[in-house]
Amino acid sequence: MTSLQTVAATDHRTPVDLVFRARRTWIDGAFRAAAVVVREGRVVSVEPPDAVLAARQDVTVPDRHVLLPGLVDTHVHVNEPGRTEWEGFASATRAAALGGVTTIIDMPLNSIPATVDVPALRVKRASAAGRVAVDVGFWGGAVPDNAGGLGELHDAGVFGFKCFTAPSGVDEFPHLDPVALRRAIAEVAALDALLIVHAEDPDHLVGHDALGTRYRDFLDTRPAQAERSAIARVIEGARETGARVHVLHLSDAGALPMIRAAKADGVHITVETCPHYLAFESGAIPDGATAYKCCPPIRDDANRDALWTGLLDGTIDMVVSDHSPSTADLKVDDWGLAWGGIAGLQVGFRALWTEADRRGLPLDAVLPAVTTGPAALAGFTDRGVIAPGALAHFAVFDPDAVSTIEAGALEHRNPVSAFDGLRARGRITETWLRGRRITSTTDGVTTVDAVAGELVDRA
Repeated sequence: MTSLQTVAATDHRTPVDLVFRARRTWIDGAFRAAAVVVREGRVVSVEPPDAVLAARQDVTVPDRHVLLPGLVDTHVHVNEPGRTEWEGFASATRAAALGGVTTIIDMPLNSIPATVDVPALRVKRASAAGRVAVDVGFWGGAVPDNAGGLGELHDAGVFGFKCFTAPSGVDEFPHLDPVALRRAIAEVAALDALLIVHAEDPDHLVGHDALGTRYRDFLDTRPAQAERSAIARVIEGARETGARVHVLHLSDAGALPMIRAAKADGVHITVETCPHYLAFESGAIPDGATAYKCCPPIRDDANRDALWTGLLDGTIDMVVSDHSPSTADLKVDDWGLAWGGIAGLQVGFRALWTEADRRGLPLDAVLPAVTTGPAALAGFTDRGVIAPGALAHFAVFDPDAVSTIEAGALEHRNPVSAFDGLRARGRITETWLRGRRITSTTDGVTTVDAVAGELVDRA
């Protein structure tokens, strides 16, 4: 991984590899007309849109489209090896490319083995090598058995450590109790690492087996207080140790005031939410529609409004997919027995933009949450931006296109998604990686043409 660097001004007489010209290019938090100059896979300069430049390839983006930096998704469960039938690196990275996502960070579960030590990381990297359409990095895991031993994984290049404060749903990745959580927070503080936390307090969760088909019955088993209690414990640990912590997939907007206050006090805390919490609300979820099951759960419409407020005022730092697919047979119509996880890697950005537009928000209101926000979490300075020194990772987006999402037409390995049937705005028409176009569109169908991704480590 390389940080942004000072790049010499472009010599207009020397041919460059590529010039991208767009009337609306996302640069420094705003849209502007520009010619983006690329050499050897990186942006070397940003010029006026009509600049005369010698280039081997000159690409003009249609006026109705926008040129975006490639999106960054730091919360993806690829599940390979061990549960590759749930997803896998080949299918997940194709889906990412078609969704405009050029960098993903893979979660340490639900693969077998879980990424909780260096040998497991090597297995995962070997599974991914040469098979990824976009760039892929890896999170490590913090579990009871590797307490005190996170330094070796940190040195091996993981971007940080994920833990659960409640049962994860898979036996090979046990959760941390309050004592173990405090120990992990102290350990990452000593390493100057990052702890990312699935924050639900098991003392507030309601045990269950079968629940039936009513969503309300499932929602009642995971009350908002479970999130608030666990997040308060994470904040307390970060405040006392100086650790960097991150709250994963926030669904309870009632936790925002304590997060906002902690940030104001200088606690090193960031927080994410997901497209499904911003696009859906519990009152509209049909009986038995367990494609919507996730933990923590999708809550009511007032809560959704408050999450949007938290995103717009900057309390929520980013929006990432928490892509957590499974095989269709695990999504039985009983809310207690169905696998909990939503597949949305390919379409999360479109769902986010659809809801933003419905609320009368401009596209630029949500772009930091899918570009610079997650890039900063992972420590990237050369991704999620279009600027000299940045990687030439681009997504061309038509914000006005409208179509219905069909789960069976997505690159996800299994045709199960809460976004199935959503009438969505926007369409990624091209994705570029290091100045190379990796997708193409024929007769309205976009496909991935190149497997050009790289495996990336923490700097």
